[in-house]
Amino acid sequence: MARAVLTINNRNYGAWSLRGWLLARFSGIDFEVQAVAPDDPSVKAEMLLLSASILVPRLEHDGARVWDTLAIAEYLNEVAPQAQMLPDDRAARAHCRAICGEMHSGFASLRAALPMNLRAHCPGFRIWSRAQADIERVTAIWRDCLSTYGGPYLFKRRSIADAMYAPVATRFVTYDVKLDPACRVYVDRLMAMPDMQQWIEAARREPEAIEELDVEF
Repeated sequence: MARAVLTINNRNYGAWSLRGWLLARFSGIDFEVQAVAPDDPSVKAEMLLLSASILVPRLEHDGARVWDTLAIAEYLNEVAPQAQMLPDDRAARAHCRAICGEMHSGFASLRAALPMNLRAHCPGFRIWSRAQADIERVTAIWRDCLSTYGGPYLFKRRSIADAMYAPVATRFVTYDVKLDPACRVYVDRLMAMPDMQQWIEAARREPEAIEELDVEF
């Protein structure tokens, strides 16, 4: 079988690319990364939330070509069931899919006000009310999952949900978001994952910057 190819955009700013990459890593499939040129107008439009659709990340594997992060997640769960990327219990699987769908389609104010930027750190960042409401909803989801399933990840073991919420964790670090103890421990756990550390190190080595996402706060 040919090696899978995951197409991504910029590592420093590319929240959806991080999700796709983590999903591929969680699945255990053999894959290589292909990065789209940073000056590609469609890539910039996606990261600035100006694109009508998100076509990166994109996974090519065994004759299949899959974009949209949730589609990639479901595809990888199907081809790599041994990775157990969804919970075993039917109700827990439904819960996992629900919060992943909410992350996929919601939290527009959080995305706009706190863009992913792994190289930045903005202590004392002022968060506007709509973004704060999104933050409160995210942390409520986290507390509910951690309490219901006992941690250390949202559904006890590492799952699709952790990949979907990982870029939010990076935003909370970048913008110095104040968190309750349970959510702070969860953020620290995600950030300490070897896969996450590998991505962050690669992001720090990237030479390019996107001016609109690198504002001096």
